[in-house]
Amino acid sequence: MRGATEYDAIVIGSGMGGLTTAAALSRMERKVLLLEQAQQIGGLTHTFSREGFSWDVGLHYCGSFGRDQPAGKMLDWLSGGAIEFRSVGTVYDTLHFPDGFELAVGRPADAFKMELKERFPGHKGEIDAYFEALQSGDNALRLTTAERSMPEPFRSAHRWWNKKKIQRWCNRTTGDVIADIISEPKLAAVLSAQWGTFGGIPDRASFAIHATVMNHYLDGAGYPAGGASAIAGGLVPVIEAAGGCARAATPVEALLIEDGAAVGVRTSLGDEIRAPVVVSAIGAGETVKRLLPDNARQQPWAVEISRLEPSVCHFEVYLGFEGDIARHGATRSGHWFHESWDTNEGLWRDLDGPIPSVYASFPSLKDETHDPGPRNRHTGQFMVLADWSGVAELAEGRADVRSDEWKAFKKNIQSRMMAYYTKKFPALAPLVVYQELGTPLATARFTAHEKGGFYGLETTPRRVLSEALSPRTPIRGLYLSGQDVMLPGIAGALWGGMLSAAAIDPRVYKTLMSA
Repeated sequence: MRGATEYDAIVIGSGMGGLTTAAALSRMERKVLLLEQAQQIGGLTHTFSREGFSWDVGLHYCGSFGRDQPAGKMLDWLSGGAIEFRSVGTVYDTLHFPDGFELAVGRPADAFKMELKERFPGHKGEIDAYFEALQSGDNALRLTTAERSMPEPFRSAHRWWNKKKIQRWCNRTTGDVIADIISEPKLAAVLSAQWGTFGGIPDRASFAIHATVMNHYLDGAGYPAGGASAIAGGLVPVIEAAGGCARAATPVEALLIEDGAAVGVRTSLGDEIRAPVVVSAIGAGETVKRLLPDNARQQPWAVEISRLEPSVCHFEVYLGFEGDIARHGATRSGHWFHESWDTNEGLWRDLDGPIPSVYASFPSLKDETHDPGPRNRHTGQFMVLADWSGVAELAEGRADVRSDEWKAFKKNIQSRMMAYYTKKFPALAPLVVYQELGTPLATARFTAHEKGGFYGLETTPRRVLSEALSPRTPIRGLYLSGQDVMLPGIAGALWGGMLSAAAIDPRVYKTLMSA
């Protein structure tokens, strides 16, 4: 027998975390209302199209999503097998450094270790020690995140028992741990080259986040059949089958808090929708700064979250090709280009200066269901991770996004990125028939993430050790979901979504433990 409210739970935000929480609760026969401010369900797993080309905005590849792997098993349970990730191949990334140095990163892990030892023969013991550290760091992060959904006093006891492990791996940066293990600077650079997969600059990011993300790629990477939009396509029907629904173009303006408990939401149109459980999957910082009433923002947990900084932002050029791109240099694997052996210099801080590092991929080659048609049409993406300071003045209103100044700014950025792309892929550039630039301002507008931080909150040790980033907040009935309660990225958001669902309905733990 339902109470006075129409829904058992309201989930705000339809990215991977929100979709996962909503679907998991729906599998527990709860009626869930999923609300999304954008015109499409999916958050950063949605796709967009231009002139017959389609691109994913936030998913390039994922580890551990195969049918027999943990994340894949979770998706199978959530969607009833409707979503399938397929391997991108033995090699999932290629690293490029100065002086023509290239290294393929692939599966299985033993093959990758062997390749590293052949390239750096004097450091075999160090390479083994690094992979052992990945396991330890991964385990330490799992300890910290598992306890976030535990009630007291179990949570405090768990933290005390595992304190030494957590401090050793979570409270040190990637750069610090690698420097302790690796004596060869070029090998250290190679081992930290993929930091852009989670937005954690090596000298600032917690090693535990680096370890968990890198560890989950050791068995290779996969890509969803049909593109990223297949995720929402597989999970929304589960929500609807349980009596719930997913509403796009429905921004939430505020949380309704009564007598210290969350009782619903108010939309931007002024509609009030009530439910005994409210889950925010829009980001912990955005939840505190945008949705909480003023008095609730002063609570210690909310103050702690508000002091955490957003993650990095990015520029991305979406490319449409006509022609045989595989013949002209495109691959199913991604490509990381670094212009320096110091991977800490990979963030584009000075937009008037040279581009320090980029990531390039070709989603149409990764998607086995893609039909290029008679004109052999394919897609590519080209991303540069950046610092918000480069666009801060424009974002704050010095120039409207439609002004001549903003247009000139975008034209300059796009031109320089394409010049870089042409240098790296000279045979592919002539096949480009469409190009469009995505900016940090566009990310901020679409996701409402502060400063365009598409990886959520900072990846520092203080973020990992923050006790405020728990699925269960001190406000009764209010929960957090997504990458901020686990770790950045699609896989992190999925596990964050599952932790949130388990905190709401302990029956979900059984499925979590079996993955």
